[in-house]
Amino acid sequence: MSPEHLSPLDLAFWRIESAAHPMHLGALAVLSADGPGAAARAAALLAERCAGLPGLRRRIHDVLLPVGAAAWSPDPDFDPARHVFLTDAAAAGAGAGAVDPRAAAGPLMARPLDRTRPPWEAHVLAGPGPDSFAVLFKFHHALADGLGALALAAGLFDRQPPFAPGPAVRGPARPVPAPRGPGAALRRLPGVFASRVHDLGQALEIGAAVARAGLPLGVPDALVAAEPGPGAGAGSRSVAGLALDLDEVNLIRKAAGGTVNDVLIALVAGALRRWLAERGDPLPRGAGPRALIPVSRRRPGAAPGAGNRLSGYLLRLPLAEDDPLRRLYAVRAGMDRNKEAGPARGAGAVALLADHVHPLGHRLGGPLVAQAARLLYDILVTSVPLPGLTFTLGGSTVREVYPLAPLARGQSLAIAVSTYKGTVHYGLVADAAAVPDLAALAGALRAELDAFVREVS
Repeated sequence: MSPEHLSPLDLAFWRIESAAHPMHLGALAVLSADGPGAAARAAALLAERCAGLPGLRRRIHDVLLPVGAAAWSPDPDFDPARHVFLTDAAAAGAGAGAVDPRAAAGPLMARPLDRTRPPWEAHVLAGPGPDSFAVLFKFHHALADGLGALALAAGLFDRQPPFAPGPAVRGPARPVPAPRGPGAALRRLPGVFASRVHDLGQALEIGAAVARAGLPLGVPDALVAAEPGPGAGAGSRSVAGLALDLDEVNLIRKAAGGTVNDVLIALVAGALRRWLAERGDPLPRGAGPRALIPVSRRRPGAAPGAGNRLSGYLLRLPLAEDDPLRRLYAVRAGMDRNKEAGPARGAGAVALLADHVHPLGHRLGGPLVAQAARLLYDILVTSVPLPGLTFTLGGSTVREVYPLAPLARGQSLAIAVSTYKGTVHYGLVADAAAVPDLAALAGALRAELDAFVREVS
């Protein structure tokens, strides 16, 4: 049987990883404990169930042909004990007292996954109170994007209906223009030739959009991390989380227009502005830092499979704007322009360029691509939609879910957001050396929501 090769984008995520910049996604789930042994029982269940999920028993290995490619294969020595870990504090249960699991999650997010084994881990941690515990999931980006990682994690929880993401929140429908110009002419060319010409045209269009997007000028120093030296080991990470009431977010949306996602991004812009002011940092002038907003290319309602199906939008965050409503209008206008162009065009669609690179190019050029991240965008702001289900593990109910995104080289902060059971959860990951006050940014998010609610009430 022929090997299952990694897709170009999956291969790109695998090749750009370094010890200082691991490329895994994370999710920190806080669960209600039903007794002092709940955390230990959860760890045992995770170990038992992962052995029955083929997607979690596969590792990545290099192949001879095509040169530079990699493929999936079953791990003949798969051992759940190498992937599921129970901390001493979690095993001690209520006797250990209250522990903030986010403090433990930071160092774990900094530690790369073992590349010789299936690229994922689950860490059962002590919870924020004696009646709780937490689980930190880590999935390499080559294994899955956010939706795919969610589907893999869902297979480890108590049995649920098959997971399929709901339709994305979209703006008003726009008429689809009739095909015209060179694109229409391409459809009349022979299939293979037309496909090659189309691919080249798409690559050139994305490259031109990246050039037009501008260099990272006027980016706040707080969003820039020092470059690691040659042979640098694992970096440092800090993690913060914040839960906000979805009803308050919807109150803003109904009063000011746009989508829930527009409001969530505008809150990030306002929080960054507040945070910089509280630090005494100068506020950026002009268009603002460039946020990469990943966009799923999976069809609405389709079950998420393995691997990545991603593109993205590039959006300037209007930090110079002091009025929250005008910030939201600027975000909404920028996102509307992105949606008008679609996820296959524009400077945010750089992920699609991976399809045009030979596997050897990924292998040799991975470090160069990693270093170029600062030229492409300044901060990652991503949203992971969760289904309207209640997840449980051994009878313990998941009450909070904080998604965690990887940090690109040279960047100090990544923000992920999800909605679960009527609550918006922001997960913040930072370079701990560059951002020693990450908790202050979480507090600024809370203050920004409160101020916005007062503005529209």
